Amino acid sequence: MTLALIADDEPHLAQYLKQQLAACWPELEIVAIAKNGLEAAEQINALQPDIAFLDIQMPGLTGLEVAQGIEGRTRVVFVTAYDEYALEAFDAAAIDYLLKPLKTERLLACVARVKAALAQPQAAEATRLAEALQRLMPSTAANQPRLRFIRAGSSDLVHQVAVQDVLFFQADDKYTVVKTAQAEHLIRTTITDLAAQLDPEQFWQVHRSTLINLAHLAGTRRDEMSRLFVRIKGHAQELPVSRAYVHLFKAM
Repeated sequence: MTLALIADDEPHLAQYLKQQLAACWPELEIVAIAKNGLEAAEQINALQPDIAFLDIQMPGLTGLEVAQGIEGRTRVVFVTAYDEYALEAFDAAAIDYLLKPLKTERLLACVARVKAALAQPQAAEATRLAEALQRLMPSTAANQPRLRFIRAGSSDLVHQVAVQDVLFFQADDKYTVVKTAQAEHLIRTTITDLAAQLDPEQFWQVHRSTLINLAHLAGTRRDEMSRLFVRIKGHAQELPVSRAYVHLFKAM
């Protein structure tokens, strides 16, 4: 049995896609319908469906951000009303998509493509997903000076943290945690904004919510489900690497 999740903040469109999939792919079981990106991310992590049909424009997290955080086996089909430029990026990276409003012929072609993908190893598709996300995610890095220090407030005290001392940054609800070997600070700068200002040779994004400092990387580990985790010097817990970023570690 192939399992799927649908994520769309418009309930009638989610139900319509569910009905159309039932007609085109009767063996497919829809295990959840998520109303927003946060719910989609939680359900994908909990249920590990084979496929996630992700609307791109959702509150909480966009479909692109949800895809950035997938750690397990789930394949992605984007449901989008994006313009021609974005569709070219999907095609170039061999990631499938459904364009709103949905058309039966296009859905049939998508189902055939997904079935073929499910019969193939995930490694190549994960790389293509990473390439697609790199093209589609907004970039703000142009001509920005590299950060050397992070200013983090705590009550009336402002800490000046050298970026070379940061083990990793990790998004936590409304804040981003700045973790050093000695302390933990909170800032309001997003992971996306930090990634644009930090040296990409020193800091790698390994998850939609995590940036690690390669100077403090101790090693990597794969679990029984082939999910990748990184170990950081001076930090006891491992950090998950989402499928969109696994390719970064192939040369290691």
